[in-house]
Amino acid sequence: MTELAGLPALPPLLLRGALLSPFKHPRPDADHPRDRLVVPGLRVDLARLAAYERVCGFPTGEDALPVTYPHVLGFPLAMRLMSGRAFPLPLLGLVHTSIEMTRRGALAAGGTYELAVHVDGLVPHRRGTEAVVVTELRADGEAVWESRSTYLARHRTNGPAVPAPGGRQEQGRLPGLEEWQLAGDVGRRYGAVSGDRNPIHLSPLTARLFGFPRAIAHGMWTVARCLAAHGTPDAVLVRAEFRAPVLLPGTVTYAARDGRFELRDGDRTHLTGDVYALVP
Repeated sequence: MTELAGLPALPPLLLRGALLSPFKHPRPDADHPRDRLVVPGLRVDLARLAAYERVCGFPTGEDALPVTYPHVLGFPLAMRLMSGRAFPLPLLGLVHTSIEMTRRGALAAGGTYELAVHVDGLVPHRRGTEAVVVTELRADGEAVWESRSTYLARHRTNGPAVPAPGGRQEQGRLPGLEEWQLAGDVGRRYGAVSGDRNPIHLSPLTARLFGFPRAIAHGMWTVARCLAAHGTPDAVLVRAEFRAPVLLPGTVTYAARDGRFELRDGDRTHLTGDVYALVP
């Protein structure tokens, strides 16, 4: 375990990860960092939280953290692990494919927390190798929130294709509830409040360097925006899968029914998710 005095700055980590990426050769049997990074005594910047809530559509001014916000808090720690030499997957091109979040009760925005992140392992994927990153939030020694994110490094695989773990069974098309017109600056606005200023989200010019015709929305923004529209109980389990990038600007349809939600554009589904109420 490595205890940190505060959250690390993201830009140097993203630069380090980019510089090291060409020297990494992903494979599912590679070793991975075993360290657990911990920030004790963490308090939320309320002004930054309010800005995040506005960008994502959550109500502002409440003494409660949105269910997605601890992921934002933990992202710099995840980047410190994934940008280091000991992490075997190249940071450039790494794709966030899914997230599972468990909140065991309401989280006070003014509370004091312990934040911890570690890499749980590497798993084979039909298109390459995925890393599983776990983020935990504790209050008074008790786990109050945790997530499991999968990040895919695409590469050639040997042998038969391995199905992606955790995929949900299709249960039919959900009814469209709202149509959202997404501005071209959504990526820049979310990057400003989350710290995730990946070039693929910022402008058409920087996105084209990585093979995208236009900037794309952050996956975690799409999840947060859908959950802001859907609503979540205090004790909740959320699962989401990122299916296809959302190009900016663009028009998408938010659809939901019976605890399921999705974001789509015509017949193309960008995001699917499920919301389960838990017994506190």
